[in-house]
Formats: sequence, C-alpha cells, structure tokens
Amino acid sequence: MSASPLNHLNHLNHHAHGPSAGTPIVLVHGYTVDHRVLLPLEPVFDDRPGWHRLYPDLPGHGATPRPAGPATATALAEALFAWIDAELGDRPFAVVGQSFGGQLARAVTARYGEQVLGSALLAPVVRWGDDRTLPAEAVVEREDGLPVGDATAEERALFEYVTARHTKASWEVFERYLLPGLRLRDRAAAAELEAEFLLPRWPEHTAPPHRGSHLLVTTRQDALVGWRDQLELLDHYPRMALTLLDGVGHNPQLEAADAVRAVFADWLDTLRP
Repeated sequence: MSASPLNHLNHLNHHAHGPSAGTPIVLVHGYTVDHRVLLPLEPVFDDRPGWHRLYPDLPGHGATPRPAGPATATALAEALFAWIDAELGDRPFAVVGQSFGGQLARAVTARYGEQVLGSALLAPVVRWGDDRTLPAEAVVEREDGLPVGDATAEERALFEYVTARHTKASWEVFERYLLPGLRLRDRAAAAELEAEFLLPRWPEHTAPPHRGSHLLVTTRQDALVGWRDQLELLDHYPRMALTLLDGVGHNPQLEAADAVRAVFADWLDTLRP
C-alpha cells in the first residue's frame, strides 16, 4: 500500500493497492467519510491480482484539504476529474462509487465514456432532500448495551441512522471503517457540500448510454438514499446488474460484506481490461 503526497498535479490524497502496471480501478467514498469505508472490498482482489486499486480521499475528507473555493458537488467532481487526468491519463479504468461517491462515479462514466470499463454503484445518491423515496421501516434488529466507547452522541445517532442492524457486529465495522473518516472531515466544507449536494443535472443526461458492464447495489432499509429512486438508473445503463439486499442499511459493503463481495467479484469478472 502507498499513500500519494499532494503536489501540483495531484490534489487528492490517495492510497494504492496492487501492481501499478495493473488495470486501474478508482474507488470513491461517500460524504463525510474517507477511503476506508470501501476497504472491505479488498478481499475480492486476493484472487484477482491484476487490478491496481486507487482509493482517493475527496476534498475536505480524510487527509485531503478542502477546496480553495466553496465545497460543492460540482467542485468535488472537478477535483476528481483533474486527479484522474493526472493519475491515469488515457488508460482504461473501472470506477466504484459509494453513496455521494456513487453520484461522482456516474459523472466519471459520463465524462470519460469508453475509457471507463464499467462502474459499481453502492447505495448511490440519485435524488436528495424531499425528492427522495425512503423506506417506511429502516431498522430490523436491535441489541442493548452496545460497546460504543468514546463515541459522541452525534456519532451514535449517525450509526443508528445508516445502519439497519443495531448490533455489536454492526458497531464494530462502523467503528473500524466509517468512524475514523467521520472524525477527520472538514466540518465547514461538509456543511457547504450539504447545501450543494447534487450535481446540476443527472450525469446520464449529458452522455449516451454506456455500454460497459455496471453493477447497482441497493438495500431495502437504506434510510439515507432509499432504493426506489436508484432503479431509474437501469434505463441509462443497458448492461447494469441489480442487487437489492434486505436487512441492510446505507453501507452494504459494511453490513453485508460477504453478499456485496460476491456480486462485486462477479462484476469484476465481466470487465474486459
């Protein structure tokens, strides 16, 4: 694993796994977390050594400073585009996006077209605010006396909001993969981004249907983005597979790691570098 320093070409801190000569795959995390939230996907690559995995921290997240100007969805998308240009040039690559990162991954596919081999979208942002279609019931299991340690009331509330199973096992993965990034976020930038959370238009409306292989993973108990609105994406990706998980909240790669790894592995195997 390596971490790239910030320089005049690369304004996103990122971590790299796998051979640098391998096929690149860019994994983009969600809002107010960092690259660690996608690390549970790493075991899939144990039997697929030809992938060069790149995990950037978006501006204002993790170890990457906030943008110089306002933190908006458009600003973060442009920063990601500039980083991809500098890091990958014209090399074919795949992209993964989780939550807000799913919105950016869709923008990447629209912008780079056939250079993108395909995308995997995990609980992607499609609509926001009152336009979202959210489930009526979002918690399926509760355990008393969770070992929350030094977590703040805000952190515990977020856990309950994004998790369908309020159990010790769910807390442990939340604490390991989500909480560290949450604590590193730039709070001012996060507030700005929340106010300008969506791109001005759907990325799919600016580009022709993408013929690569795509994967959409949604969950029945996602209280943050729901699952019904995400089904509209199927009309824009002729070769998009859909997995709808039950008993899982907003971070399926954490709460249902084995199930997500299985479909993620199948998706990777459909790509043709």
